[in-house]
Amino acid sequence: MGHNSKKVIFIVDDDPDDRQIILDSFLESAALIDYIFIENGAQLMDALHQAGPDELPSLILLDLNMPGLPGLQALKEIKNHITFKHIPTIVLTTSQLQKDQDLSYKFGANCFLQKPGSYTELVDITHSVLKLWFPNAHRNGNGSAE
Repeated sequence: MGHNSKKVIFIVDDDPDDRQIILDSFLESAALIDYIFIENGAQLMDALHQAGPDELPSLILLDLNMPGLPGLQALKEIKNHITFKHIPTIVLTTSQLQKDQDLSYKFGANCFLQKPGSYTELVDITHSVLKLWFPNAHRNGNGSAE
């Protein structure tokens, strides 16, 4: 339909292995989406501030425990910003602290997910994320529509 209809997801995580595994699990769903790696909160805020209106991500996947600007602080800045606050932001973290979950929702996270122990579970999670936020991004051709 409109101009650049390709969706973009920012994967914000300071661990390169985690970024790659998260990307791989998204790619299992073969959705028509671009993925951009971002290494920390400061880089995330820079990328958002430098993005034109058509370049903003359709979704941000945010790790909490990162050096420099913590994930929660980045989340707070995103959700307090007139241009960014509409961007769905999902916290994906190893943290099991109730306080991290409470603060994530308090600061406006759309979802708080714990990084699972297995790749299969991660694929389930990323598949659910895509189904929820990008229902129309799936490539057709694997038989019937879901």
